[in-house]
Amino acid sequence: MNLLNSVPQLSDNSLLDDAPLICFSHLRWDFVLQRPQHLMERFSRERPVFFFEEFIPTDHHFAYLEIHPFEGTSVKAVRPRIPHWWNEVDREAALGRLLDELIWLHGAKRPILWFYTPLMFGFARHVDAVAVVYDCMDELANFKFAPANLNASERALMACADVVFAGGLSLYEARRGQHDNIHPFPSGVDTHHFRAARCPLPDPADQAGIPHPRLGYYGVIDERLDLDLVGSVASARPDLSFVFLGPIVKISPDDLPRRANIHYLGQKAYADLPAYLSGWQAALMPFALNEATRFISPTKTPEYLAAGRPVVGTQIVDVVRGYGDVPGVLLANGAEAFAEACDAALLLSRSDTAWLEVVDGVLAQSSWDRTFRRMSALVEQAAAQKIVSATLPERFRVGTSRRAPSDTYDYLIVGAGFAGSVLAERLAADGGKRVLVCDRRPHIGGNTYDHYDEAAILVHKYGPHIFHTNSEDVFAYLSRFTAWRPYEHRVLAQVGDLRLPIPINRTTLNALYNIDLTSDAEAARFLADRAEPCDPVKTSRDVVISQVGAELYRTFFEGYTRKQWGLDPSELDRSVTARIPTRTNTDDRYFLDRFQAMPVGGYTRMFERMLNHDNITVMVGTDFADLRREGLADHTIFTGPIDEYFGHCFGRLPYRSLKFTHETQDVRRLLPVAVINYPSEDVPYTRVTEYKHLTGQVHPVTSISYEYASAEGEPYYPIPRPENQALYKQYETLARTRDDVTFVGRLGTYKYYNMDQVVAQALATYRRLRDRHGASRALAVAQHD
Repeated sequence: MNLLNSVPQLSDNSLLDDAPLICFSHLRWDFVLQRPQHLMERFSRERPVFFFEEFIPTDHHFAYLEIHPFEGTSVKAVRPRIPHWWNEVDREAALGRLLDELIWLHGAKRPILWFYTPLMFGFARHVDAVAVVYDCMDELANFKFAPANLNASERALMACADVVFAGGLSLYEARRGQHDNIHPFPSGVDTHHFRAARCPLPDPADQAGIPHPRLGYYGVIDERLDLDLVGSVASARPDLSFVFLGPIVKISPDDLPRRANIHYLGQKAYADLPAYLSGWQAALMPFALNEATRFISPTKTPEYLAAGRPVVGTQIVDVVRGYGDVPGVLLANGAEAFAEACDAALLLSRSDTAWLEVVDGVLAQSSWDRTFRRMSALVEQAAAQKIVSATLPERFRVGTSRRAPSDTYDYLIVGAGFAGSVLAERLAADGGKRVLVCDRRPHIGGNTYDHYDEAAILVHKYGPHIFHTNSEDVFAYLSRFTAWRPYEHRVLAQVGDLRLPIPINRTTLNALYNIDLTSDAEAARFLADRAEPCDPVKTSRDVVISQVGAELYRTFFEGYTRKQWGLDPSELDRSVTARIPTRTNTDDRYFLDRFQAMPVGGYTRMFERMLNHDNITVMVGTDFADLRREGLADHTIFTGPIDEYFGHCFGRLPYRSLKFTHETQDVRRLLPVAVINYPSEDVPYTRVTEYKHLTGQVHPVTSISYEYASAEGEPYYPIPRPENQALYKQYETLARTRDDVTFVGRLGTYKYYNMDQVVAQALATYRRLRDRHGASRALAVAQHD
């Protein structure tokens, strides 16, 4: 392939093979088993894991490391010991040296640095890490006794992190404007462990004498608990027993409410928790509603449910959002309401267990194993992106030859986009054919071509291309040439001062009309009342009005469609707007396909790998017209406009074109989602795209593009109108008389396809060509015999 200076192909696993993971935590490994322990234990099954804890003062005159092994795990706790009289500058310098020694003693391999506390980043930032991860599981700055420099340390860590995880949706929403590659990961659950509590277990000795019914809590007992609420509810329900397990931290034991029916049993081992849970009728989360709990997403919620216990809690935002409609979760604020919720939980505990069927379905999506796999994949992708970004200066220099090669080929393929590149790869790699690919543009990749702009941000030259498919075959085929970054596309429409989800969903309706639809059924009735039946449904206007009525049609579709197509929706085939659904739920994803992802390193890198075969020659910056008379191949595969191939002999087929204005803004993040649509005809462009949402690239500035539809320029979309289809049919009939050319792709078959559909079409076309070649060879052999 005559593409020069490509990035060396990296194996899927080479980036992180054997890389040790150093986890910096403000929590001790053997304190309370929480999120860090669950995740690091799983990482330790595939790589060395060192759990780097806060320093411990020592009387020794030198700084040194204590490395603690623990039974049942290969994770090593690393405990720095620092002379107690050293100042902060000396202490930080010593910690940096001790970290370097740890890395050197274990092979000097580039590590993954994983932070739970930003306060340790200062002495670790010099390390050449394969990836830097910040797992922000809490808003530590809001906790009692938070250090004054915590916010500044976090800003420094966020600026250098390759990927950031947030411990809940609220925390993610508060942080997502601060990093380009951030993902929400609410707490998981070890369902198998806690499910044991659904069966009777021996009551622990210190709990056995406590009267039933019992309601219990386990976890750290600190300023996040509403101690006044606990005392008031215990007083209001003297016949109930309230059991608290866990260490008392940052508050005095004297602050705890003391009642005859409140029992503090101290910290318990993780392995013992199911036995305690088995002896409770319900579980408690009596959190205070304050700054310390504003962003928490308690691990206890799914753990209590896995144990089969109804949960009574206060209305913590993430608990309401994640579990508010789950059976067995009763949320209430205030002593009276909380006490009544306790009564309801006890009543539920005495009923049958049918409610647990729904609970188990919810928990199936929340396992720590699933969380670990998703996080691990994102770390690998972040590391891969780091490698690709480091090669930017050489990445996209391509060799362009205007002179036709002297060799002959089995196939000449016109166009190096999806259709042409897939066919070239299959014909060369599977069919053993010699293939020449030409493209008039100075690059491969077609309209999906991406490149690094002057600010070194990966952008899509021809507008946003988001890969999505339900085809496992298509996804598996493309996965030969790229790793993937999970990405679910979201679009907002700018309507006046509002930015509303598109496709229209319940959230859209509630915000637009200032109403409170709370169910799918209510939203469906709302839309049905506004729908205006059209019989028959022929045009794009008919499709929308028959579903949502004239007002929503004018708000979201009429102006946008006129700008996009240069025609009123009443003049366009129904297929244009039929592709955009209307939803009655709150799902704001633009696509609902099974596979939704972006290629790590970008589309162009994927195409480079696809075309990297000895049987493929690529000529970019070369027009088919310059090669047509050379007799380079017996068969041509044409992915350009079919009417152009035939010299427009029946007339020109109409196409819609696009133009783009790209610019860089000196901010880290400009838009809340990747794409904002502008339905109003008063705005000349149709949409604005911010590319870092798509790629997850980490960069202090951002690049965007404005998209304008145009009647002039390169063809992008066939215009779906009956007279255009009739004209295409004339060309299609002519094409069927030719056995030396095959037409594929949007322009070659005059039909709008998504990317995955083009890939599927190309794969199917290859199979037909292969079978036809096999049949022809068999016939030739038979005639010879």
